[in-house]
Amino acid sequence: MTRLFGTDGVRGIANRDLTPELALRLGRAAGNVLGGPGHRVVVGRDTRRSGRMLESALAAGLCSVGIEVRLVGHVPTPGLAYITRTQGYSAGAVISASHNPAPDNGIKFFDQRGLKLADALEERIEALMTNEDALPRPEEGGIGLVGDARGLVRAYEDALSKLAPRLEGIRVVLDCANGATYRVAPSVFAKAGAEVIVLCDQPDGLNINDGCGSTYPERLQRAVVERTADVGFAFDGDGDRCVIVDAHGQLHDGDFVLALAARHFARHAKLDPRIVVGTVMTNGGMEATLAKDGIELVRTQVGDRYVWEEMERRGAQFGGEPSGHVIFREYAATGDGILTALEVLAIAKAERRPLAELAAEIERWPQVLMNVRVARRAEWQDVRAFREEYERAKSELERGGGRINVRPSGTEPVLRILVEARAETVASSTAQRLAALAREVLA
Repeated sequence: MTRLFGTDGVRGIANRDLTPELALRLGRAAGNVLGGPGHRVVVGRDTRRSGRMLESALAAGLCSVGIEVRLVGHVPTPGLAYITRTQGYSAGAVISASHNPAPDNGIKFFDQRGLKLADALEERIEALMTNEDALPRPEEGGIGLVGDARGLVRAYEDALSKLAPRLEGIRVVLDCANGATYRVAPSVFAKAGAEVIVLCDQPDGLNINDGCGSTYPERLQRAVVERTADVGFAFDGDGDRCVIVDAHGQLHDGDFVLALAARHFARHAKLDPRIVVGTVMTNGGMEATLAKDGIELVRTQVGDRYVWEEMERRGAQFGGEPSGHVIFREYAATGDGILTALEVLAIAKAERRPLAELAAEIERWPQVLMNVRVARRAEWQDVRAFREEYERAKSELERGGGRINVRPSGTEPVLRILVEARAETVASSTAQRLAALAREVLA
């Protein structure tokens, strides 16, 4: 079988690709690898209509190999990781497709430390899914039970509240993407003293990420300006991403957060080592800004799991992606949109300067990202016409200080083409040329 796990768990269209039958088999195999009989696994989900269906199937699979299952209901992905790590669970699972549209869903596991599973563990789970006879089938008292643990979400909320700066006098707009942050985020900011204006906090199972959240920030930008707010934050459907809008309505991404945090801590002699971990998608202008301050950017492949692994190897304090996945190693081992928002406000408060002024100091080079739906996205390097055009464009860009990155998405059925250049016209024309060719030869 082809590899089931992508860069962020198992993904697919719910009830077509990601079926209850698959979720049950996945639960049986994962339960055996992640603890076995008598161990406890906590399961949460975002607000998609298909979430309960997959939750039931996954829980049944886990119970069938003797796992005790506790359900926490709607919870941001980083909240599920926090609960797993702090409440004594052997593993955790979250049912979510993050920023993807409502028909999609996914299943992602965490180990007892709240970390995403290593490739080797995922491979062991996949191998067991094709060898059902190797899995136990306990009877009577050996069968696991399912219990309600929704109250544990409060522990995550309380932990965030303890980290929040005091926000009296600050007007904040939050776009919760009709997703998993719709209860926790407004509560945390209100407890911190902010005046909170909330958008997209009425999930109906079908409207998650629908023209809102971190991938559609235009509504937030309008709201911040119209309501004369000081700042706005847009989360994605599962709450591990966050993008920022300043008081002027300007949008700032994960690169801005990384640069803001690294430069602030470096100025106060608290960045040790002087390293920030990004990905191949990280903006070259941000890298140049950090270099001026003697801070090195280390790049990894896309995926906050890989960012975390490099942070661990290097001892780095901060890492993340332009999408808004940002990891603050002191507090978490995965991206957390609400935590990111709180840290941004804490730094701005410490600097005593508005976000727009801080952002103006961070260089940004023009980037064009095109997501092209093509059937042969994983084979792009094997198609001669496309590979040759890619190599030609790469050579041209590198002569001018630009760069190009092409990769099949690990979470969506698209080929991602990123072009960065000092001139926006060059970035745009190159990306469009490659996208048109991809549609022609990779269809």
